[in-house]
Parts: sequence; C-alpha cells; structure tokens
Amino acid sequence: MTSINIAGTGFKSELRKVFWAAGFGWMFDAMDVGLLSFILVALRKEWGLTAQEAGLLGTVNLVGMAIGAVLGGYLADRFGRRPVFLFTLVAFGAFSFISSFATGFSLMLLIRFLMGGGLGAELPVASTLVSEYAAPETKGRMVVLLESFWAFGWLLAAFLAYFVIPSYGWRIAVAVGVLPILLALLIRREVKESPQFRMKQQRRIRIRELFTSYKRETIALWAVWFAIAFSYYGMFLWLPSVLVDKGFTMIQSFRYVLLMTLAQLPGYFTASYLVEKWGRKATLSTFLFLSGAMTLGFGFSQSTGTLLLTGALLSFSNLGAWGALYAYTPENYPTAIRAAGSGFAAGFGRLGSVAAPYLVGVLVQAKIGYASIFGVFAAVFLIGTITFLAYGIETKTRRVG
Repeated sequence: MTSINIAGTGFKSELRKVFWAAGFGWMFDAMDVGLLSFILVALRKEWGLTAQEAGLLGTVNLVGMAIGAVLGGYLADRFGRRPVFLFTLVAFGAFSFISSFATGFSLMLLIRFLMGGGLGAELPVASTLVSEYAAPETKGRMVVLLESFWAFGWLLAAFLAYFVIPSYGWRIAVAVGVLPILLALLIRREVKESPQFRMKQQRRIRIRELFTSYKRETIALWAVWFAIAFSYYGMFLWLPSVLVDKGFTMIQSFRYVLLMTLAQLPGYFTASYLVEKWGRKATLSTFLFLSGAMTLGFGFSQSTGTLLLTGALLSFSNLGAWGALYAYTPENYPTAIRAAGSGFAAGFGRLGSVAAPYLVGVLVQAKIGYASIFGVFAAVFLIGTITFLAYGIETKTRRVG
C-alpha cells in the first residue's frame, strides 16, 4: 500500500486515520478467514474430521458472519459507526485468541460462530465509515483500496500457514488473531465518528424502505452478494484441501495458494482504477463475468501450470469483484439506512457463504468431481451477473443523501 500515491485523492488527516484503521481491521479479518482454510487441513488430520465436519466448521463461522452483518449494520445506523467498529474488533480479537485453546470439534464450532459474529459485523461498518469520510469523487476508489487489505490478510495467513503451522502447529498461528484488540485501543484514541452520521439529523430507521423505496437496488445487491459470497467461500475455504486431494502435499498446497493469493493485489488495484474510470456497474459486472469464466477453468485444470494460472486469474477477478462490490453497496442508500442496507445485503450474501463450504464437503464425500463442483459456482456467478445487469443502478455520480 505504501507505493500508492494517495495524495490529492481526498485523504485529509481524519480520512487517513480512518482508512488505515479500517484497513488493518480488514486485514486481520481476512487473515482469520484465510487461516481457517489452512487449519482445516491440519484439523482434519489432527482431530480425524470428515469432509462434512470440516465443511460444517467453515459454515458455522459464516452463520456468525451473516448474523453479525445484519446486527452490525443496524446498530451502526442506530448508535454510530465508530462504537460498533470498536466493539467488533475487540470481540473478534478475543474469540480468535481463545480459539487457539480449543480442545475439540464442538468447542471450536462455538468459538468460530462467535468469531464470525464480530467479523461479519465489522466489514459493512468499516466500509460505510470510509465511504462517508471520503470525498464524493474518490470514495469508490477509497473503498476498493480499503478492500485490498483483504489480500494482505490472506497473504499473512498464507505466510503463517507455510512458515508457522508445519513447525509450530496451528494454535500458534491463530493466536495472532488477538492483535485487533490492540488496534481497537489505537482507534479509540485517534478515530472520530463519521461526519455524515454526526451532521445528519437521524430519523427513525425504517428497514422496510429497503424493500419499498429502494427495492430495485436491494434486489441487485442481494443477488450479487449471494453469488459472490457463495462462490468465494465455497472455493477459497476449500482451496488448500482441493489441492491436497489433487495429489499435492500439504506444504505444496500452502505454497501454491500463497502464489495464487498474490494475484489478489493487482485485482484490487485494477478495480480501484476502473470504478472511477468506467463506473461501478461496468467494473463489477466485468469482474463477475471473469470470475465465472476462471472458476470453470480452474475446475477443469489438469496440469500444475494450468491450475496455477487459472487459480491466479480467479483470485485476480474474484477479489476485484469484491472490491467493486464494497464500493458500490453503501452508495445505494441514504445515510439513515446506509449501514443497515449494507449489512442486510452482506447478511443475505452470507447465506450463500454459509451453504457453500458445507455443500462442498457433502459433494466431496459423495465423490463428486471438482469439475462439477466448480461448475456449480460458475453457474451461480452467471445468475448473479445477469440479475445485476437487469436491476443494478450506476452510482458513480448518484447522491442519495
């Protein structure tokens, strides 16, 4: 991030503090989600988990994220973005650290559910906070750049998996998740409430407006959130396990996932440029289509070279789509229901992320081939893209208050 010239892009002192605070929170969230994909490999071996049980562990974390996204968005519109952001960081960091002491599958299920609640609540609140601080002409780029911290978190998870887990075990790796608590202490001192939330005379939150006054926007957002969350979590949580099942060793799979993850960064940076150059709708639909195409390519890959190439392009396009989506979502709603609208869209998307990891476990255990499994993800991408093109509204120059 330090190589990016952010001068002259609306980065005043307060925005800079908010951006970096939210960014590091986002990074730690991604690190945890990424680590889960790696420790599933270790836990299946250490605890003798079946593929279905491993899928359930990923699913329960995402159930917590779905509930957290809805509650976090609602509470951020009710009480403010800053206090909810602080609370989620503390909750997430505490449960992440506690998970390193889990002694069995059932206890880990409970802890991962609670961790998911904090993580799910933080993401839409953080993106709303940055969006409301940024200047209108640059907020799309700012939110996509915020999302790029997700790639750094996955890279950190991959490094921990490759260098720490084989030698020191998974518990040491996940204990690093306590760091968001230290970040919360810094934010409490340095970061102020969103200026739009402070200045706006807050009216009563009417959730039904999402389905009346903003029905078209909600349909488009929910369809895209479901498609991208279903496919992302179904594929990426299982990626190390997929590579192991294809005949690679655990160390090789961790190395290849690390290489694929590096492609996320240019995906984010490309999206951050295009959301202002092309607009939100054209950028998001393009990255969604590419994600579906690369999903098929990865599923049908046979050689190591093809697997790495399509996996890298999948990371590039999928995470570029995530960046554009986070920039696009809060721009669809007015201040009074912005965080709630973002949280409900994310929460609905998490229903897809809840189903997908468990579904993959069931299909793997039923001996369904990965080409067919990834074909399902490609079909979901296609449906989401078509729905978005039909109902989505360009928001680059839109002002909804």
